[in-house]
Amino acid sequence: MTRRCELTGKLPLAGNTRSHAENAKRRVFRPNLVNVTLASEKLGKKVRVRVSASGLKTVEHRGGLDAYLVKAKIDDLSPQLQTLKRELAKAAKEAKAA
Repeated sequence: MTRRCELTGKLPLAGNTRSHAENAKRRVFRPNLVNVTLASEKLGKKVRVRVSASGLKTVEHRGGLDAYLVKAKIDDLSPQLQTLKRELAKAAKEAKAA
């Protein structure tokens, strides 16, 4: 499984570790991933996702998973969250029509 945030799309980055003597050694900067269960209030579903800590903070800042998915770009989301975003849009469209 790729070390990729399902919400933000963050991936590992490569760089150098530098010693005091300026010796360079290659290393990997991995995102801080956490397994979390997030709840969708509008759909009444719970979704288990692997999210970076900063992505989780962003979800809380925007006011929950539903508000985050409304603003998120579909290319950054995992296939599971892409379908959830489509379901949210469909539910909002039906609620608006009713």
